[in-house]
Amino acid sequence: MASANNSGSTTAGSIAVREAGAPDELAGPGTGRMVSQPADARQVAVASYDVADFPVPNGREEDWRFTPLDRLRGLHDGTFGNVGEAAVEVEAPAGVVVETVGRDDARVGKAGAPVDRVAAQAYSAFEKATVVTFPKELAPGEPVVVRTRGTGTTGFGHLTVSVEAFAEAVVVLEHTGKAVYADNVEFLVADGARLTVISVQDWEDGSVHLAHQVARLGRDATFKSVAVTLGGDVVRLFPRVVYDAPGGDASLYGVYFADSGQHLEHRLFVDHDVPRCRSLVTYKGALQGAEARTVWIGDVLIRAAAEGTDTYELNRNLLLTDGARADSVPNLEIETGEIAGAGHASATGRFDDEQLFYLQARGIPADEARRLVVRGFFAEVIAQIGLPELQERLMARIEAELEASV
Repeated sequence: MASANNSGSTTAGSIAVREAGAPDELAGPGTGRMVSQPADARQVAVASYDVADFPVPNGREEDWRFTPLDRLRGLHDGTFGNVGEAAVEVEAPAGVVVETVGRDDARVGKAGAPVDRVAAQAYSAFEKATVVTFPKELAPGEPVVVRTRGTGTTGFGHLTVSVEAFAEAVVVLEHTGKAVYADNVEFLVADGARLTVISVQDWEDGSVHLAHQVARLGRDATFKSVAVTLGGDVVRLFPRVVYDAPGGDASLYGVYFADSGQHLEHRLFVDHDVPRCRSLVTYKGALQGAEARTVWIGDVLIRAAAEGTDTYELNRNLLLTDGARADSVPNLEIETGEIAGAGHASATGRFDDEQLFYLQARGIPADEARRLVVRGFFAEVIAQIGLPELQERLMARIEAELEASV
């Protein structure tokens, strides 16, 4: 087994695998129970709802080596402070069912077990879950907005979004306020259904947010996510995509802007384990200021049974100032040669002085020219949101971040 890249060379893979004896659960990175896996995989697979099944990370593990554990406020080792509740509000159009349920609700955890210790901690600690259901063939035409506002405490949450057969849905997740917060978010997209999710992380300074997101796609289901990460001290998102039947189509987009001292981390895992499914990943980030840090890990696994898979992942990073650092690690592991296409690309570069000079030579002030270049860099991904008002608000927020350093 080998990992392929866009230059045609091959290297050892770094992809999580299914846990032996648990075919319905995706097993992700960790160092707990040993399970059956490819000989050259560098990670040990663990998938569990129980935090005790995951050892406390020490930073030497592949899946934690980029994360500043000392800034997680105890979420990774159980030393977090008093637990409170983040305020969760849901705004939904007619026809959409919104419920607050207990831990024993059968829909909670249906997408799959957590694959790291913090996600398992969040699953073990939440008291109430929010379940949003789009009934069969419903197409409300307006988005559901789920607002999570931190209240200055440590909190754990759980959200389940269920889109039934042939329904069409748009969900906006907004995170604001100040908190130390960990949550699990699951998206159940049934046969022929379509779901678009826009997740905005705009926390106040000093906040910590670790999220585990799972999308499970049925036959011919379509899933699109756009992650926008701007605020917070440390934010780590772990989106996963799992296919239950052929024809699934997943598009994962993201933009992030890291200021001085911020750590913004995005880890993606797309598990192609059934035939004739598609995935497209496009993330772009900008960094400015001393010790601004971003991490992007894109793992795509094409299993032996996934013939006809078509996949591509792309990451671009723009360094606006000295002292910023972007880590970008695309991984593509292929177990079958019968695929439609597969590739990945990654690039990190400094702000283009030639572009800036070109614009200034035509009478555009330096600050305005800088804004135009950054706006153009992000425009492709922001346009995927499909909600003009939200697009403009987020672009204005990005420009405000940019102007703060000028």
